[in-house]
Amino acid sequence: MNIQLFLAFIAVAVALACTPGVDWAYSIAAGLKDRSFVPAVAGLCGGYVVHTVLMVAGLAALLSGMPGLLGWLTVAGAAYLLWLGVATLRSWRGASFTADGTAGAPAPGQALAQPKAQAQANQFRTFLQGMGTSGINPKGLLFFVALVPQFVSPEAALPVQVQSGLLGLTFVLLVAVIYSCVALLARKLLQSRPAAARGVTLASGVIMLALGAVLLSEQLIPLLGAAVRHS
Repeated sequence: MNIQLFLAFIAVAVALACTPGVDWAYSIAAGLKDRSFVPAVAGLCGGYVVHTVLMVAGLAALLSGMPGLLGWLTVAGAAYLLWLGVATLRSWRGASFTADGTAGAPAPGQALAQPKAQAQANQFRTFLQGMGTSGINPKGLLFFVALVPQFVSPEAALPVQVQSGLLGLTFVLLVAVIYSCVALLARKLLQSRPAAARGVTLASGVIMLALGAVLLSEQLIPLLGAAVRHS
């Protein structure tokens, strides 16, 4: 692999990963709502692993060449963002932590220790939601299709598929580090500021709703118009 192309890819990938968006909003909201942000970040990374596998298999380029299918995938992703935004807004009042980093005191009659099975189920649900956030987003799919090939060298010793896979996994690693830092920094800064924590969670939900609405309006109207013309 060309080392100069690889370093250039890292620079571009870091810049993109450091750009606030839905992934940031989800990792921060999950970090404030749950005891650990690790399942959320792991889920986001899992979605990008799926994109990497699709890219190496050649399915990403195939989907990008089918605007109709990609449009409906965008609609599905927008609907998912809307649902996730609503769920985040519903939980914003509980986004506060005590000084030891655990969730706030339970309500009267509520068990102090959450059953282990329930805690694991909540972590798995958080993981799946994070995976859906990055995995179902067609813009993430197009990111891999449009960006990664520019940093693959046909003259390199490694096959193109291997280079593409390494670049995709490099992006996953960078995302894991950056999103973990974002979630950890947000938790540390907002840990003793319940009002600010609730405000950030509320803003995260609004961002998800806004982006979902924009994606839906961009894709649904043209798709419906095309369906009417063909009917």
